[in-house]
Amino acid sequence: MWLGGAAFVATLAATLGTFYIGMGPAPVGANAAWAAFGDILLFSAFALHHSLFARPVVKRWLTRRVPPHLERSVYVWIASALLLAVVAGWQPLPGRAYRHSGWTAVPHWTIVLAGVWLTVRATQIIDALQLAGIRQGLGTTVNDRFQVVGPYHVVRHPIYLGWMLMVFAVPDMTWTRFMFAAVSSAYLIVAIPFEERSLVESFAPAYVEYQRTVRWRLVPGVW
Repeated sequence: MWLGGAAFVATLAATLGTFYIGMGPAPVGANAAWAAFGDILLFSAFALHHSLFARPVVKRWLTRRVPPHLERSVYVWIASALLLAVVAGWQPLPGRAYRHSGWTAVPHWTIVLAGVWLTVRATQIIDALQLAGIRQGLGTTVNDRFQVVGPYHVVRHPIYLGWMLMVFAVPDMTWTRFMFAAVSSAYLIVAIPFEERSLVESFAPAYVEYQRTVRWRLVPGVW
């Protein structure tokens, strides 16, 4: 359980570290279309698990095969392994969209840090130990109340918005990084309606009222 929580943190750190430090351009002449196709397939494997295992029916299936208090930990272990595989197998694309350095990079990093703050703050509200499966494994009280705090007053999915700020605001946007940012963000956009359907099932009528009062799913004034 604790190793699963550590793997969860280490995987996120490895993913962002590889994104910011690695993911440079491929050599000139590399097959961009083939690399992009492979990257989409690779991320789809992670996304399929991430979405299916978050659904109540799959959770019920899993808890018939593992102790219920370890269900979330099993989910975290598999998701961490798959995300590491995505990062390790990500194929570079040639070229870059833009590169800003010096003072022109400051606005980029400011937005990235805003995304980090937003993600951390929203995760704290949900409870990081619960997300990692540690609280369930310890048998301590799990927060199953629906509450609206902090950035959840602005958009309904601030963690996803924070992620997009972190990956789209980098000052050196190679096409390799852009592909990762675009594919991961597209998955989040597709997943939101399914996630909200589950939240309505779990927290109605409170979540239905929340959807009415906080109109924007991801970007204020847009969607």
